[in-house]
Amino acid sequence: MGIRIGGGQIEKLNGKEVSYSEFVEKYMAKNQPVVLTGLMDDWRACKDWVTENGQPNLLFFSTHFGKSKVQVADCGIREFTDQKRVEMSVSEFVKNWLENSIMENSNASTNEANDKSVLYLKDWHFAKEYPEYVAYRTPLIFCDDWLNMYLDHFRLHKDPESYQKDNDICCSDYRFVYMGAKGSWTPLHADVFRSYSWSANVCGKKKWLFLSPSQCHLVFDRNLKGCVYNIFDDVSETDFPGFKKTLWLECTQEQNEIIFVPSGWYHQVHNLEDTISINHNWFNGYNLSWVWDLLLRDYNEAKEYIEDIRDICDDFEGLCQRNLAANTGMNFYDFFSFLSRFSLVNVVILFHLRRDYENQIWSSSPVARHLALNLVSIQKIALKMKSVNDLAGSFGFFMYLKETLDDPEFLKLCMGFCRTYGMIHEEEKWTCEIKKALMLDFEDYDSLISSPEDLVKFIDFAAGKFSGNFSEENILLSRLEDG
Repeated sequence: MGIRIGGGQIEKLNGKEVSYSEFVEKYMAKNQPVVLTGLMDDWRACKDWVTENGQPNLLFFSTHFGKSKVQVADCGIREFTDQKRVEMSVSEFVKNWLENSIMENSNASTNEANDKSVLYLKDWHFAKEYPEYVAYRTPLIFCDDWLNMYLDHFRLHKDPESYQKDNDICCSDYRFVYMGAKGSWTPLHADVFRSYSWSANVCGKKKWLFLSPSQCHLVFDRNLKGCVYNIFDDVSETDFPGFKKTLWLECTQEQNEIIFVPSGWYHQVHNLEDTISINHNWFNGYNLSWVWDLLLRDYNEAKEYIEDIRDICDDFEGLCQRNLAANTGMNFYDFFSFLSRFSLVNVVILFHLRRDYENQIWSSSPVARHLALNLVSIQKIALKMKSVNDLAGSFGFFMYLKETLDDPEFLKLCMGFCRTYGMIHEEEKWTCEIKKALMLDFEDYDSLISSPEDLVKFIDFAAGKFSGNFSEENILLSRLEDG
């Protein structure tokens, strides 16, 4: 069964000519893919990692980063829903690649087939492992990245029943390097947490096949459990009756191009040439609903799977949450902790910004409007979490304002967030005295945040403080009322 290509073209634009607000309006908020050029010109990776003839500089990697341990997929072997993975050093991976390349060239001259599997280095936390080697700068339009900003200071998931090293690189961020020879590929999937992602080709060429979220149910089996693995296989119409109705978008990504992958778009990717890419996954106020919807769906599946032991389980809900974290990467409690901290980050900076502007019309500030939109998005998710019947009461997370503002890591998160929003909205003239800014306005708020209901009340309280203190337009209150 072949696939049908159609449904339009993915736009290709000069990234230098696209402002942050234009990118948000046309692509991020509308959840549409786009290819961007011109954003990698000053990257160190584009010089060090590429030979003069445009090929991956494998010897450079072996020499400078050869001892790093990485995950490598065998593109010829399926293991459950993904390719089989093994751990090896970068030097071992490079050696295998070069040996395969020599064998292919030899076989090509004798018309013999090479039956050795193609290996694909994936999910290398390069930036975290080598922070002093600045291989690239994240383009400004992708910098509103709550996920990686948070993970630079806090763990996304903490399992109280197991020991976890604080410096464990393997779960520390979602910034990756991928390296694969021609013929390496990634099976059909949607990205982790249903996050956004961007993928930059340092060298080589990729073919992307995209399926819009409105059609994604068509690649699942009759029970909506199993997903098609390879869209170019002879997909069984009996097992996947909707697959023949799918309509795919095809896109070829060239060297020095970056592709934006929106939330919930299933995609399969093939390296048409020897390729190195840099990939980030991230989410923010524009796609929080995608993250929550995935968590709720996976939670319901986890609960259904063990429903028959509910009556004999001492902590059934706790077991559901542990299974959810194991399967999805975080659970409700982790996501609630994340939302609570980011609600406070946004409120801190919003109040600080109002004071920094003094007598100016602060509500016209793009940063202020963006922060208000973020808080509306967080409150919407908190209201949805509140409606889940099995989750009444505390989420096992307690956030006191004063204690949180005494946390050095939280203050660093605030400062990083502050700088990022100043850069993307070109309002870098203001500075952040974080703790002082908030405690002056919230000294009478002595409630802790330990449940979605508390979080909703906190954001309402912040909106009320604006209404009571300032005579200008209350942008937060108006956003909440519109929401």
